Amino acid sequence: MPDTFAGLSLSQPILMGIINATPDSFSDGGDAFAVEDAVSRGLALMEAGASIIDVGGESTRPGADVVPIEEEIKRTRPVVERLVEAGAVVSIDTRNAATMSAAIDAGAQIVNDVTALRHDPNALGVVASRGVSLMLMHIQGEPQTMQINPTYDDVVEEVRVHLLERISVCESAGIPGAEIAIDPGIGFGKTVDHNLSLLKHIDRLVDTGHPVVLGVSRKSFIAKLSGGEEPKERAPGSIAAALAALQAGVQIFRVHDVAETRQAVSVWQAIASAS
Repeated sequence: MPDTFAGLSLSQPILMGIINATPDSFSDGGDAFAVEDAVSRGLALMEAGASIIDVGGESTRPGADVVPIEEEIKRTRPVVERLVEAGAVVSIDTRNAATMSAAIDAGAQIVNDVTALRHDPNALGVVASRGVSLMLMHIQGEPQTMQINPTYDDVVEEVRVHLLERISVCESAGIPGAEIAIDPGIGFGKTVDHNLSLLKHIDRLVDTGHPVVLGVSRKSFIAKLSGGEEPKERAPGSIAAALAALQAGVQIFRVHDVAETRQAVSVWQAIASAS
């Protein structure tokens, strides 16, 4: 396991604050659609304890519409630029090579691709040539269709093997393995039972030796396991899942509710280290 990722120490959990510069994201669509709103949210997330700010301009919720690349760049590049100027470590949440390039030009240090660089044939070359860190996520299908009938024989093993295969492809292209993190893709072409299996056995991803990113924040499986809460009411369930993964060795947590998650992690760590 590397000691750092994107220049950040892995000796402590890393919180990755979410900015959806979109009108239609499942949880907070429209909240940060305007550039000024997105920048203000990013600064607040940094103040709350986020070490990475993840900026996305295309919703990948189930059934989401495809966003033209020019529009995606228009939504994200100025936000990335302003946050980098403010001292943030920024990741660009995109599956499109042109958007990756524009964000890297604006100072983004990480590419976070929900398709593990499979969507755009130029994406692998962009990441390999620009020297940025990389987050590879597992998805079955495409955002428009992924939740219609996701099927696996062994979801944990299939996700693990897929991510290892993508790591191998990336390393062969010249991307350093130490700068590749992996994400099981909770909710991306998975049922509630699939999500629970991945969370219960996430140590099998930790054991790959690559930093593991977990994005469970406000996702629909939480409401299905609880009382049907609306997305912004799912922070307690999101934190519960994150703490279970923290105990299994997960290092990076992609969250909406940074301050609340930071508090929960601090208490968990204090208990775990007590004599």
